[in-house]
Amino acid sequence: MREFTVPPLAAAPQVGGLADAVFDHALDDPDRVALGRKDSAGQWQEVTSGQFRDEVLALAKGLLAHGVRFGDRVALMCRTRYEWTLFDFALWTVGAQSVPLYPTSSAEQVFWMLHDSEVSACMVEHEDHAMTIGSVIDRLPLMKRLWQLDAGAVEQLVAAGAHIDDEVVHRHRRAVTPDSVATIIYTSGTTGRPKGCVITHSNFMFETDTMVGRWEPVFRSKPGDEPSTLLFLPLSHVFGRMVEVAAIRGRVKIGHQPVLQASALLPDLAAFRPTFILAVPYIFEKVFNAARRKAELAGKLGPFDKAAEVAVKYAEALEHRAFGLGPGPSAGLRVQHQLFEKLVYAKVREAMGGRVRHAMSGGSGMDRRLGLFFEGAGVTIYEGYGLTESTAAATANPPERTRYGTVGLPIPGTTVHIAEDGEVWLHGAHVFQGYLGDPKATDAVLHDGWLATGDLGALDEDGYLTITGRKKEILVTSGGKSVSPAGLEERVRAHPLVAQCIVVGNDRPYIAALVTLDQESVDHWLAIQGRPALPPAEMVRDPDLEMEVRRAVVAANTLVSKAESIRTFRILAHPFSEEHGLLTPSLKLKRKAIENAYAVEVEALYQ
Repeated sequence: MREFTVPPLAAAPQVGGLADAVFDHALDDPDRVALGRKDSAGQWQEVTSGQFRDEVLALAKGLLAHGVRFGDRVALMCRTRYEWTLFDFALWTVGAQSVPLYPTSSAEQVFWMLHDSEVSACMVEHEDHAMTIGSVIDRLPLMKRLWQLDAGAVEQLVAAGAHIDDEVVHRHRRAVTPDSVATIIYTSGTTGRPKGCVITHSNFMFETDTMVGRWEPVFRSKPGDEPSTLLFLPLSHVFGRMVEVAAIRGRVKIGHQPVLQASALLPDLAAFRPTFILAVPYIFEKVFNAARRKAELAGKLGPFDKAAEVAVKYAEALEHRAFGLGPGPSAGLRVQHQLFEKLVYAKVREAMGGRVRHAMSGGSGMDRRLGLFFEGAGVTIYEGYGLTESTAAATANPPERTRYGTVGLPIPGTTVHIAEDGEVWLHGAHVFQGYLGDPKATDAVLHDGWLATGDLGALDEDGYLTITGRKKEILVTSGGKSVSPAGLEERVRAHPLVAQCIVVGNDRPYIAALVTLDQESVDHWLAIQGRPALPPAEMVRDPDLEMEVRRAVVAANTLVSKAESIRTFRILAHPFSEEHGLLTPSLKLKRKAIENAYAVEVEALYQ
């Protein structure tokens, strides 16, 4: 199949902007709990829709008092915190445009984004961010204001705007139309300099209202629940912003968690107890691996692995029934599944707060077997696909017919087209307006309303999309063999000891790989064997660890021909990190940066 369309749920919005939902909801039901917010003691406190409206209004007045006007651009450099959402909606209330900055960006990256978007003010989280801005401020003549959250920025702005009448703010809000620009989100720059994606209020309204309208039934863990989600994705990334806007517009209680690491995230999931989460595959991998390690420490690895096998078979049987390919789980399989419910599956769900029954995954590909395990364990994960340029999700698996290993059907109102060279093209009201100030780059990806994504994919007979790689990432060996690295990397990374894998081999005689290890899993693996922890320099030379990684590579090579297989690999002492500029905020590999940083190691693979 070359093209598939899903009809829209509703017409695109004709009036208003994103901030209207804050005021409309407060008018309808001011006492509804809209957000959760941590206090200074780390305890979750409830924020009603009426309270949130009042805080947005007060901050909007402060922004006006500090000279922010309709159409101005204001940068936000902060981790995922309540205050980011507060600033977003206050800026949209006065018709200003927010410009997210990645909290880990270097001074030169920050300078480029601030200069390119011509921001007039910036909100930062703490002193380190302020110093980063300060180091380039002399080259930013349009920057007039810098507010620091941890130095009382919100309180200062609210005090400054206390004298402004409510009606002044509402005049600004009523001037916002769906075509008004809401935000400039910079691409994460996996290839070259980041480009500013111009996204309108209409783009966000269509995207989020479609997602809520189609997937709203799965936001609750059971009928009658108040839906809630814990947002831990970076708000500098379009996926996190989509979740933020969808939660506010869809009346889903939302909390914020600033650290995308399992050690910090899992306790907050247990405390906040969301009914639905949206995450990248890394989070689900961490939950699974933590549960498996815990079982092994308790001497119950055998039962856990059996439970995982049963979960996968059970989920596959459900999938076959959904597509008319089978009767569903057999009586014997149902008995086995029920046996492991309390022993294993309930404990896995408890690690995510205990109430999660549904989740959405995006940002990168998820292993089919991992998705099937969670389905069998009572948590259905709807994998989706999208880009900054499509205002997040363009496809997603539907609730009633999830096909694991694919990124689902086009979301309502979207058409997916596969070009002659296999490139995925998208059409819909969520497609962005273009790159800020860069008509040449815009013309390269927008063709009569169609977005050429740069991703390669295929549609099956039912319209489900599978992403097979990126055009720019296809490796061509010196022998002329074209290899898509994504599938190989994903399979190697499925090994519990492996953190990351990058496949190399462009213009080389064969394919090779650099592999990093998951320190927590390695420490556990060594402890089970009664061995002491190893420093990183010794880990990379340990023959038993090398054998485990070799097993992962052999498993990956079963997916491809000999000419496409990984011939050799090297284990690195330290994982790739966002802080060192080797990962994007959504944890994607920055291939060129990694190959440059590890040029010596790559060269050694071919000696």
